Amino acid sequence: MRQAEGRTVQVNGRSVYVEESGSGPDWVVFEAGQGLGRTCWDSVLPLLAGRARLVAYDRAGFGRSGRTTAQLGIDDLAADLVALVEAVVPGRCVLVAHSMGGLVARRAVESLGPRLRGLVLLDPTPETAPAYDTFDQTVGRVDRAMGVSQALVRFRPLARMASGHVRRVFPADTYATMLAEDFVPDGIAQTRKELKAVAAAVPQFRSEPPGLPECPTVLLSATRPAKGREQQHAALAEHQRRWVETLPDGRFEAVDSGHFLQAEQPAIVADRIGHYLDRAPDRHARSA
Repeated sequence: MRQAEGRTVQVNGRSVYVEESGSGPDWVVFEAGQGLGRTCWDSVLPLLAGRARLVAYDRAGFGRSGRTTAQLGIDDLAADLVALVEAVVPGRCVLVAHSMGGLVARRAVESLGPRLRGLVLLDPTPETAPAYDTFDQTVGRVDRAMGVSQALVRFRPLARMASGHVRRVFPADTYATMLAEDFVPDGIAQTRKELKAVAAAVPQFRSEPPGLPECPTVLLSATRPAKGREQQHAALAEHQRRWVETLPDGRFEAVDSGHFLQAEQPAIVADRIGHYLDRAPDRHARSA
């Protein structure tokens, strides 16, 4: 199993587990997608270790972070991310977020503002996407299925079956840690809470979208949809592109990958992060 030392950081009365690695004057902070935590970045981190300080963490309720009985919303998760950056990162940073983490990051950008050197989003679902039109119904079905999984993952062979989608793409030692920490009853319970948090946030994001990031932003869109979801995937990619076109400094890029780009195309992800590390700070950033 992977070996990495971390520490607990208090954010908004909650404890989150943080692993810091790498070296250099620059910083990169990673926000995981729904149901995963710090370990999902394992394939990317070694590629950047000589270029920057790297911060990966488990949101409250996941992995090695403290458990929470509260139903946290996307705004709460964003506030935790902001508090974490303020507690750990002394200067500016690049923020990287996957999937649902994109909603968290976009809300956090409103507070982090000039502290960001760049924003890298991996296959997020914009709130305008048709997939969210009937999301309440989807949440009901998925939550019922996850309720069954929450009970069944106590039996480790069944937990391995339930986690096959990550076993196929992540390194063996990373997967072993995910299996031990995330695919357990507490982890599934927290994933169910985050699913409900997304459902509650979408109407709010649609009526009052978060402020647009002013920092350079790249959205990496996966081109290989899950089987049977080709039509939904095409609509998703179009809405990703439309959102990027609203940004003052945004770029859309299609990547030959499934949804877990950080596991399937870590070199591309690291390269795009490195692009923002290489960019000279602009005048506004130097004076901020």
